[in-house]
Amino acid sequence: MTQHNPSSLYAFDPQWGSPPAARLDRPVLVVALEGWVDAGMGASAAIAELLTSAPTDVVASFDTEVLIDQRARRPIARLEDGVTTELTWPAIRVVAGKDRVGADILYLTGPEPDFRWPTFIDAVVGLVRDLGVRIVVGLGAFPAPTPHTRPVRLASTVPPQSAELAGRVGTVHGTLEVPAGVQAALEVSLGNAGVPVIGLWARVPHYVSAMPYPEASAALIEGLCAVTGTVLDSSTLRDAGEASRSQVDELIGANPDHLEMVRRLETALDSEEVNPLGIDVEVPSGDEIAAELEQFLRGEGH
Repeated sequence: MTQHNPSSLYAFDPQWGSPPAARLDRPVLVVALEGWVDAGMGASAAIAELLTSAPTDVVASFDTEVLIDQRARRPIARLEDGVTTELTWPAIRVVAGKDRVGADILYLTGPEPDFRWPTFIDAVVGLVRDLGVRIVVGLGAFPAPTPHTRPVRLASTVPPQSAELAGRVGTVHGTLEVPAGVQAALEVSLGNAGVPVIGLWARVPHYVSAMPYPEASAALIEGLCAVTGTVLDSSTLRDAGEASRSQVDELIGANPDHLEMVRRLETALDSEEVNPLGIDVEVPSGDEIAAELEQFLRGEGH
């Protein structure tokens, strides 16, 4: 088997010079790689909002030829009158931006690697050290038996070395065994390397988890601020969340069965009968309401 040097997986952008850390002041690194659990597009919409709300520069790019299965994540061809004018390949990058008061923030974006996770993780840990990162925060979202009529709650995951961070946004109790994404593997390795790290997970109502849920994205940004002390704006997502909630309210209000399901979820949540991850709790299926809601939002049932 071919061995790869972790540092050979990425290259710094020439504009950053050497060492790149000289241009950064104890940055935060936000991790939001595509391809794992992201109910309601919570993490992807949050990262999109953060990347478009302020200027960013590419700091480093990874060699996706050895990390990505191009048949599973095909490049995008741009066609103009039958002429292929551009081919965009999947890219994994670290980009740099600033918060609203000028603090440095880095973002690790792109698809979750298909291959060589251990080497990729070692490379990211090396980058974190080289760039002087003070804390790493992963973003994600999962479907849970929670009602849309209550604020989105966050759950957190941390390695033992960062246990004190979990209390700032919510702690997961009990023992669970679940499939892991590369973010979980990063948490373990960063913890072993002595880097503070936490994963923030938004709990998205299971019956709206297949469509955008801006309130989850807003909650993730606000959780990021709470954990890191950065100053970021979630107001655009909050406004979008109010609009989507009104649409969901309108649909649910027209069906007594849907209303009853939401009331049951409210009762379970308010009495803390739902466990932190919302797993193995008996609640009504959200399949029917999700299908109706999708139709409603497309304008087919209104």
